[in-house]
Amino acid sequence: MPLTDKQKGVIRNVIPAAVLTVLGLCGVSLLLPLNILPLDEPGARIAWALEWALLPVLTLMVTIMRVANHRFSTPEDIDGSGLTAGTPEVRVLRAVVQNTLEQGVLAVAVYTIWAAVMPYSWLRLIPIAAVLFVCGRVLFARGYARGAPGRATGFGLTAYPTFGMLVTIGVVLLFRLVVGYLAWKC
Repeated sequence: MPLTDKQKGVIRNVIPAAVLTVLGLCGVSLLLPLNILPLDEPGARIAWALEWALLPVLTLMVTIMRVANHRFSTPEDIDGSGLTAGTPEVRVLRAVVQNTLEQGVLAVAVYTIWAAVMPYSWLRLIPIAAVLFVCGRVLFARGYARGAPGRATGFGLTAYPTFGMLVTIGVVLLFRLVVGYLAWKC
């Protein structure tokens, strides 16, 4: 089955997000000095992750405020989605809020787990992922009305760092489990 023009547009527009994610997580993070990291103890590691989780949470707040401001200034939408079908503009704004909520919950959880289980020097990836999250949300919101290709770069910048970190956590924990099992067996 051949790809549609929209699918081709999505592929074309997620490539920059993938490249920036790899460069950010695998390159730029290594430029951050270790002395910016917290103490290498569990509470400080979790606090570090939660400090950077502020960025995804702030993006959620901004998207919520955009809906609220739009509703306040638009008579057709002021009564909210429970009482009206909503104008096309408020439906787009709500979709951005919903996606930002989903991405934000996942990112905050991943940053926290990452801080708890990954090697100390790898904590440098959290601020890079958080900054990419914000950049991605801005591009996602700006491009949403242009359809899937328009929001693809923003979605990728938001999701790929989180997804990559989550997969890495899974691999590391599986490796630890296998090594522990083999040590126990021997």
